[in-house]
Order: sequence, then structure tokens, then C-alpha cells
Amino acid sequence: MSDLVNGINGYIWSLPLIYLCLGVGLYFSLRTRFLQIRHIKEMVRLMFKGESSPAGITSFQALTLSLSGRVGTGNIAGVATAITFGGPGAVFWMWVVAFFGAGTAFVESTLAQIYKEKDDKGLYRGGPAYYIEKGLGMKWYAWIFAFATIIGCGLLLPGVQANSIASGIENAFGISTSVSAAAVVVMLGLIIFGGVKRIAHFTQIVVPFMALGYILVAFVIIVMHIDMLPDVVGLIVGSAFGMKAGFGAILGLAIEWGVKRGIYSNEAGQGTGPHPAAAAEVSHPAKQGLVQGFSVYVDTLFVCTATAFMIIITGAYNVMGKAGEAIVEQLPGVEAGPGYTQAAVESVMPGFGGMFVAIALFFFAFTTILAYYYIAETNVAYINRQVHRPWLTFLLKIALMSSVVYGSVKTAELAWGLGDIGVGLMAWLNIVAILLLQKPALLALKDYEAQKAQGLDPTFDPVKLGIKNADIWVKDKKANTGTRADEVLTDAEVERG
Repeated sequence: MSDLVNGINGYIWSLPLIYLCLGVGLYFSLRTRFLQIRHIKEMVRLMFKGESSPAGITSFQALTLSLSGRVGTGNIAGVATAITFGGPGAVFWMWVVAFFGAGTAFVESTLAQIYKEKDDKGLYRGGPAYYIEKGLGMKWYAWIFAFATIIGCGLLLPGVQANSIASGIENAFGISTSVSAAAVVVMLGLIIFGGVKRIAHFTQIVVPFMALGYILVAFVIIVMHIDMLPDVVGLIVGSAFGMKAGFGAILGLAIEWGVKRGIYSNEAGQGTGPHPAAAAEVSHPAKQGLVQGFSVYVDTLFVCTATAFMIIITGAYNVMGKAGEAIVEQLPGVEAGPGYTQAAVESVMPGFGGMFVAIALFFFAFTTILAYYYIAETNVAYINRQVHRPWLTFLLKIALMSSVVYGSVKTAELAWGLGDIGVGLMAWLNIVAILLLQKPALLALKDYEAQKAQGLDPTFDPVKLGIKNADIWVKDKKANTGTRADEVLTDAEVERG
């Protein structure tokens, strides 16, 4: 099974995808004139603005729901894996992916807002499948993405998170992985059967506290070794370009693993972030696009960096060469994963480190599983617009919980391999789509900036911008100007005025 999975990943995660992810991030950063720098203050301001409605959640809830997907086991186990197979230099390439990825995250999340719609329960739904169908008119492509996402987020990716939870708890408390699996499934069922609002409220409370607590512990460890910090940064940057002895031979692997784990962690371009972004109640799509761009920073530049510094500054890592030979071996017999981070914290805080990381990993990974369920459910809702099979949602819940059990008891290598397949497939499909459909997002940014320059609180008018099929915005605008709320303009009516 592992050989088959690795073979598939060899094709999916070939060099073209690595270069495509980096290239698209750079391209959108240039097209948006590096909004991730220009609008950093606006990103922070918008995080705490906005109100929920019967149809949508607040910008902050959408951010935390998105962060629950971005901040997961990739921030702890994923960083360790990247360092093991790409060396410390892989961390630098994770930073690069995050910086450029903020531009990609803006584009995909703004598109999700532009082309969102209401489901049969009156809740906002959106994501790549929706904007591929409405923006590109390619329903067949939208269905392919929807199926790939249901498989990826409903079956393949949850197992990675569950595996890290189970192994972290087993390392810290000696509790069997099967017991952990049972506990996680019960908790998961209590929440996902409560719907998107319950998921949003849960993540709104848990995500900020877990991220801040984790970063605080990392900060303490870094301060205790502050004299070593310049050397650690030098090692990361030098290894990223093959300038450090011993790491020159794995320069290509540093880039590959940095990009792969960077995308897995911050999800920019993967197509997962647009789903919670579409659920937000905002007056202009660019608002949520900017908020989602900032979430990439929170994930990689804060949480992933905290993990990397803890691991490297305490020397709690191994590095393997292309042929499996040990280049650095400071944790003999320890498999790449949460064990590195647990060893790092334990070396400074004996008796506390293993338990703390296990608990942090539980919350990181558990909220990510919740986000995966929401994303998969949104794509089931997309398909149900046509096939009208309500039982598909129930089937998804059962399949996802089964994936959690399976992932908990299988090896970490197999779990990560399956997860990489899911991430890679979605990334290929979504990146191609947003490259083809970039114009509406760029128009929305230009419109937002123009209204802000006039001192206005920006509102969105797709007709004015020549954007078609943004029906929910046209409908809401007519409702707010006294037109019948149930009247929906067709494209022909819009063009006739």
C-alpha cells in the first residue's frame, strides 16, 4: 500500500507542481502589487469587523474556521517532516510559500465570496466548485473538483490529523491509539451533527487560545536560548541555498519539502480556504479576501516558525539524505513527526513538554478535522443542487469518522502519503482554475481600494464591474433598494439594465 501511495505522489508532487505553486504565488503578488505588505494593517482591522446574519458567519468566525483548517498537524508534525527530509533549509521555503501564498489566498477567497450562493437552508455556500461553474462556465470541471475535495477532505486528509493525535497521546500518556480513535470519533460526532454554526462557534473559541498558548511556550524556549537564535536563522537560510556543509546535496529536497509542507500547512492555493471564506457576511468580497490572506501569515510565519525554532534551537531533529542515509541524527530511532516537538519542549521543560505538545496537537488536529468536514460537506451540498440526495451528507459523516479511525491506527508514513495525494490533487485543480478566473478578484481589489480612497465603507456591485453570475450580490442589492427580495436578475436582464 505504501509503495502504491508513494508512486502516486511521485506523479502528483512532481517538479511542475512545486514550481507552479511558487510561480502562481509570485504572479498574484505582483498583480496585486504585494497587497500582503500594502494592506497588512487593513487585514488586521478587518479581522474583527463585521456581523453574522442568518445566512452567514462573521469575518472572525470565518477566519477561525479557516485557521482551524490551516493550523493543524502540519504546524507540528509537518514541520518536523520537512526538516527531516529537506533539512533546516526547508523552513525557509515554507516562509517563501507563505509570503507569496497570501496573494494566492486573497484571489481564491475573494472569488469564493463573489460567486457564493445560499443553500436550501438559507446558509452561504461557496468555494472552487462554485466559482469554476459560475465564473468559468465549466460545470464538468467543477464536478471533478467537488469529487476530488470530497475524497481528499472527507477520506484522505482526516487520517493524517487523527494519526498525529493518536501518536502524540501515545507518546505522552501511553494511551493506545485505538482508545484515542474512539474518543476523537465521539467528540467529532457531537459537533459535526450540529451543523456549520456549531463548528464556527467551537473554532471561534478554541483556535485563538490554542495558537496563542503554543506560540507563548515557543517564545519562552526561544528566549531561554536567545544567544543561539542568530545561528539558527543562519542555518535555515544557508541550508535553503545549499551553503551549509552537509546540506548542499539535498538542496532540491529542501525546496520540494518546504513547498509541499508549506502548502499542506497554510493551504494557499489548495482550494480549502475559499470554503469558509464564502460563509462570511461581508459588504465586499475583498474584505474576506484580505482576512484570509492574513490567515496564511498566522499559520506559517507564526505557528510553523515557532515549531521550527523550538526543534532546531534544541537540536531535537534528524535529517535524512536522498538514499535514506543519516546526515544529522540527534534523535536516534524517533520517527519524523510530533515526537520531535515533544522532545524539544521536554528538553527545556521536563515532565511538561510531551504532555503539552500532545494536548496542543489534539486541539490543532481536531479543529482541522472539523474544517475538513465542513469543506467536504460544502462540496456535497454543491452536488446535491443537482442530484438532491440528502443522505449523502450522512454518508460523508460516517466516511469521515471511519477515516479518523483508520488513520489513527496506521503508520504515520502511510497517513501522510494519503494526505499528500489529497492536497496535491486539489492544488492542481484549483490553481489552474484561479489562473483562468483571476480577473473578477483583481477587479474587486481595485474597486475596494478606490472606495477606501474616497473614505467609504466599500460595498460590492458586480453589475458596475461587469462581473456576471454573481447572483447573490445582485439579489441583495435589489432587496436593499426596495426591489422584491425574491427577484433574481438573469445575465440578459443585467446587460439590458
